[in-house]
Amino acid sequence: MNDALQELRALAAGAQNRATATGIPRVAMVQGAIPQHELAGVYDPMINLILQGGKSMTVGDRTLHYDPATYFVMSVDLPAVGAVRPSAEGEPYLAVSLTLDPAIVATLLADLPRPSAENRGVAAFSVAAVTPELMDAWVRMLRLMKRPQDVPALAPAYEREILYRVLQGPLGWMLSDIATPDSALSRVGHAIEWIRRDFAQPLRIEALAERAAMSSSAFHRHFKAVTALSPLQYQKRLRLLQARKLLMGGAGNVTTVALDVGYESPTQFSREYARAFGLPPTQDAARIVAEARRHGVSSAP
Repeated sequence: MNDALQELRALAAGAQNRATATGIPRVAMVQGAIPQHELAGVYDPMINLILQGGKSMTVGDRTLHYDPATYFVMSVDLPAVGAVRPSAEGEPYLAVSLTLDPAIVATLLADLPRPSAENRGVAAFSVAAVTPELMDAWVRMLRLMKRPQDVPALAPAYEREILYRVLQGPLGWMLSDIATPDSALSRVGHAIEWIRRDFAQPLRIEALAERAAMSSSAFHRHFKAVTALSPLQYQKRLRLLQARKLLMGGAGNVTTVALDVGYESPTQFSREYARAFGLPPTQDAARIVAEARRHGVSSAP
């Protein structure tokens, strides 16, 4: 498996310190010291394989740590704060990812028995050790970067193999649940879509619970178990992340941005922003823009 890991590192060596396209649908790679503000955001459902260095991911009050030859699955859109580090030898952080498409997972599940519930959890993100079979599937996928003419024919097959290998592992239940409409995880995922679409509007738990076909108490319990956040905390995190983007882009002053993202009190907004990001809104945005200028890169998240 070490040979496969070394080959993957060589194949992904052209990645930049932001999500870098590979020419393969839904597959990206990243390398190096990623700007802090880019590691705080709403992460898409994905499978992420760590090749070098390490990463931590914090959602709510849960923090998980990832090392080389481990992968993590995130099965719903989650507002998270990440941190990456180089290897003990000083080699840069390096990882590849596959964004999940529930429709593709559902098609694959139609041909397979339901994954074992032996290791079933409730949270929408977790980590596991990679297997030789999963590593080999990733090698075949990334080799397509050298043969782009083969991507249309072979990438779908290799994507199915990666998904199949994950489905057979301890985190397979996550993939199964996002493609199963009746699962609690899938219902919470739909609720998240509604919250994201209308994040600036007042949150009505009863209406969300009804849409998810749950009682209000069951909805709140399942939502917190899946995301490590209450629905209100999830909405607040979305609002603050969007406000950060607006401030960095010069879209308005603190008061107008606070109102745009749904806050009625600019004072409360500034207080919660500083608690989340460590600095008041204006200072935080200025710091990010100045840091980006020093490094000659865009400050856009």
